[in-house]
Amino acid sequence: MAGFANFDEFYPYYLGEHADVRCRRLHFAGSCVVLLVLALAAFTGRLAWLWFAPVAGYGFAWVGHFVYEKNRPATFRHPLYSLMGDWRMFFDILRGRVTLR
Repeated sequence: MAGFANFDEFYPYYLGEHADVRCRRLHFAGSCVVLLVLALAAFTGRLAWLWFAPVAGYGFAWVGHFVYEKNRPATFRHPLYSLMGDWRMFFDILRGRVTLR
């Protein structure tokens, strides 16, 4: 995988690694669970819930990659850009720029 000068160069590659709608759905679901976990921790004051956020986020995403996309998650080579890409894709899905169909 080539290097990327910035996130704007990386994001099209990231979307290409999520061509299977089932993978995108699992990413979206994982991100929703992460947000729920963060809210739960904030509202209950039980910070121990926070350990579950990365487990949920990465767990859903990695199932999508290994089972449906049959590729290696970009997070192994580009962890920061991959995290940024996940949240940008999440919000692009909410805005209708990326589909779940």
